[in-house]
Amino acid sequence: MTLSMAQALAAFNPTLPLVVAYSGGADSTALLLACAQKWPGQVSAVHVHHGLQAAADDFEAHCRRVCADLAIPLTVQKVDARHLSGQSPEDAARTARYKAFEALAHTKHAQSTIKSIAIAQHADDQIETLLLALSRGAGLPGISAMRPHWSRSGLNYHRPLLQVSAPDIRRWLAEQGATFVQDPTNQHEHLTRNRIRARLLPALEQCFGHFRDTFSRSAAHAAQAQAVLTEVAEQDLQQIGVPPHIKALQALSPARQANVLRHWLRSVHQRAPSTAQLAELMHQLDACRTRGHALHIKVADGFCVRKGAHLHWYNPAVLMPTQSPQCL
Repeated sequence: MTLSMAQALAAFNPTLPLVVAYSGGADSTALLLACAQKWPGQVSAVHVHHGLQAAADDFEAHCRRVCADLAIPLTVQKVDARHLSGQSPEDAARTARYKAFEALAHTKHAQSTIKSIAIAQHADDQIETLLLALSRGAGLPGISAMRPHWSRSGLNYHRPLLQVSAPDIRRWLAEQGATFVQDPTNQHEHLTRNRIRARLLPALEQCFGHFRDTFSRSAAHAAQAQAVLTEVAEQDLQQIGVPPHIKALQALSPARQANVLRHWLRSVHQRAPSTAQLAELMHQLDACRTRGHALHIKVADGFCVRKGAHLHWYNPAVLMPTQSPQCL
């Protein structure tokens, strides 16, 4: 169910000290204020300067003024968030932000103090993420949407507002008399997420008044189911080995074979096959019944190949000049 700001912050108990990712917008302003009120002297802020629009310098100046007024330490991390060919601007900016957070935490000055980072994504962001995943035909990992907390590179990340709606955040901010900046790109409806926010969420509000609760519940159910599948995949991967033994793979049911192949590629190689690639890989694996049967199929930005009795994945771009797929 959706929560109020007070309820969400009462349930939020990170390891201190805490860093709040502060863009200067309404959501991160609310999170920064609420956390500073709950843990005075234990909260700092990090502002990531993406350098992607003319207003970026104004955003930084606003954040510096607010943090100075509140006596909250602020670090500004400047990044190159330009997207590469084939990469969405949103993904590029997200990747740059997390790199900035990790760089901040691992500086000599901060290494012994930063434990937790809070990000201000809220219930409406969660619904947008779910709808985007459904529009792309995503499986359980995508339908699970955003996790409320996770760990990476020694940092604990939290999204304490995932059950608070955007309108509730705005009402709380108005009560505080807080100022925030408006990102003009949020009005650009050529971005799918902005179209969902501007057109689809209001329609859902009219048709299904409690859609934030019910949709979020579905995402939570998907996340729980995915956790079970991950446990099964971990057990199966222990049985088939790394790299996977082809005969052991063939002994699994199609569903478990697909599950463990996804898990192997994700956990060992940090790659995700498309649905078509996985189907073709499984088809070719099924045909590998003789010693001389070759296998070579594109998966993500590399290839799955047969080497003896085992299945390997490699990326030709990172092989040493003297290496070849047969060397794997």
